[in-house]
Amino acid sequence: MALDPGTHAFFLDVDGTLIDIAERPEAVVVPPGLSDTLMALAERADGALALVSGRSLASLDALFGADRFAAAGVHGADIRLAAGGPSHPAPALDEDLRDALRAAAARFAGVFAEDKIHAVAIHYRASPEAAPALSRALTEVVGQRRGIEIMPGHCVFEVRQAGIDKGAAVDRFMASPPFAGRRPVFIGDDVTDEAGFRAVNQAGGIAVAVGAPRDGAHTILPDPRAVRALITHLAAEPRQRRR
Repeated sequence: MALDPGTHAFFLDVDGTLIDIAERPEAVVVPPGLSDTLMALAERADGALALVSGRSLASLDALFGADRFAAAGVHGADIRLAAGGPSHPAPALDEDLRDALRAAAARFAGVFAEDKIHAVAIHYRASPEAAPALSRALTEVVGQRRGIEIMPGHCVFEVRQAGIDKGAAVDRFMASPPFAGRRPVFIGDDVTDEAGFRAVNQAGGIAVAVGAPRDGAHTILPDPRAVRALITHLAAEPRQRRR
């Protein structure tokens, strides 16, 4: 897999890709030096590096440093097209829906709701056996609401607005500098990353799955440690002039 920071644009998922998944989102550990390594790669790519995550922008900034990177939070519902630039949030989910989703999650032992304003993630990692009943409960809450979808992930159901996904986020990045004109690379581990894979494939890019095969992925890296090793290698390469 030949990648060149001089000609590629990099789109990186976070949990399960850059860092190991934890029992709860707030319990993750960012390895020392990772943020600086990402910054070094971003500099070699003339800024064409973005974090594309289910986390909020505030959560990403808390992990990696405020405004250091272009980023798409909540699967693209809140997007910052350039490091240090303004965010462009989508409308929030209706408060009554968010309240109902939190109440539904509270009925299951070991399940908790993460309210991201633009979406609600229902985590069941501590009670995987609850998944079928939880899915039915969330489907009942969402009901016939138009424009709302339930996206499954790694021990999580994400309730969000339809049409907002990581692929749409990649398309927005690729329409503006410093991403425009580069060949996109998306690295991710979850079903929610497959929209990003489709977007980069349509742009002639490279899709890299982490941990297991994913629809649309060209190749697989075994785990976040391997992803970090790749980023370290790319960040250390001599800067090449873009052709």
